[in-house]
Amino acid sequence: MENDRVKVWEMLLEPGTSSDLHHHTMDYVLCILEGSTIDADSPGGKTFTGQVKPGDVFFMKRGGTETAVNRSDTRFREIVIELKD
Repeated sequence: MENDRVKVWEMLLEPGTSSDLHHHTMDYVLCILEGSTIDADSPGGKTFTGQVKPGDVFFMKRGGTETAVNRSDTRFREIVIELKD
């Protein structure tokens, strides 16, 4: 769903899969539906591992560039709500 104020989409990563490299140009909210951890690999080689659980909600500032990687043995699924200026 997208309108002039928000863009809402679902990201689903099965165990061992990853997203494309992407850059966040808008602030956004993550709503965790499934999973226990998710990694964010930066182009510089650093990895951030986030501990999550269904029902968690996170506000994230724009500017990050990463590949989301599911290195766990369970599916990761979230709703992403990008906030347009």
